[in-house]
Amino acid sequence: MAEPESAESSLADKIDGLFRAVRRPNREQYSHEEVARACREATGDSFSATYLWQLRTGRRDNPTKRHLEALARFFDVPVAYFFDGDQGAAIARELELLAALRDAGVRSVALRAVNLSPESVGTISDLIDVIARREQGGSERGGSEQNGSERGGSGRGGG
Repeated sequence: MAEPESAESSLADKIDGLFRAVRRPNREQYSHEEVARACREATGDSFSATYLWQLRTGRRDNPTKRHLEALARFFDVPVAYFFDGDQGAAIARELELLAALRDAGVRSVALRAVNLSPESVGTISDLIDVIARREQGGSERGGSEQNGSERGGSGRGGG
């Protein structure tokens, strides 16, 4: 789900993304029953945990507008997340960022980078790119990266 297109590819992906990104204060995911109950209360319509699970897994894909509005309200996102492709993709990226910032290590790196110069932030960004390529299978480019030959070019500062 790294690409915005896949984040918006289906209603099920969008709903699942909300469950993964928006959490309780104790950082646990909301249950289908909790969300369904809140949606029932908001709409006055029937809305079961099973129905929500079916929407989340793609077994059903035609909810009412009121149901989507209730889901948007519960997860505190604009209802356009479900209807507008561009806005949905932008919101999905923000949700991914929020989910990443829940990770203490990511949050620590971000907070420590706040006081660095733009050049230093560019260097860190370059290093992260190199490491990400390695972890995603950068071995196809040969062993030179793994021997550190690319490290010397990471501080070009222009970013």
